[in-house]
Amino acid sequence: MEFIWSVGPSTADACRAALLPSRSLKDSTVRTVLRRLEAKGLLKHRVEGRTFFYQATQPRRHFAARAVQQIIDRFCGGSVQQLLVGMVENKVLKQKDLEQLARRIALERGEKK
Repeated sequence: MEFIWSVGPSTADACRAALLPSRSLKDSTVRTVLRRLEAKGLLKHRVEGRTFFYQATQPRRHFAARAVQQIIDRFCGGSVQQLLVGMVENKVLKQKDLEQLARRIALERGEKK
């Protein structure tokens, strides 16, 4: 996914080449992973000749938001507040992060800050 988000529509061969040398995967493995990501709705493809070009169905931030929502539902009983408090207590969110978040929330609400 990281590669496809970075470069846009790509073939299985391009994905496999991008993973080298850190991960030496068989061509069939890469194609299987791409098909599974497509089955989950994360990718879609178009065909040119006999070549499949895969592209993301959502921007990275939408995917991340969906993943965080699953974490909130599973581990925090659906409470965003519980997640954020835990992140502050465990120093995942710093003061600077909280200030930026407050500014963003104010912008979304149409407030000036």
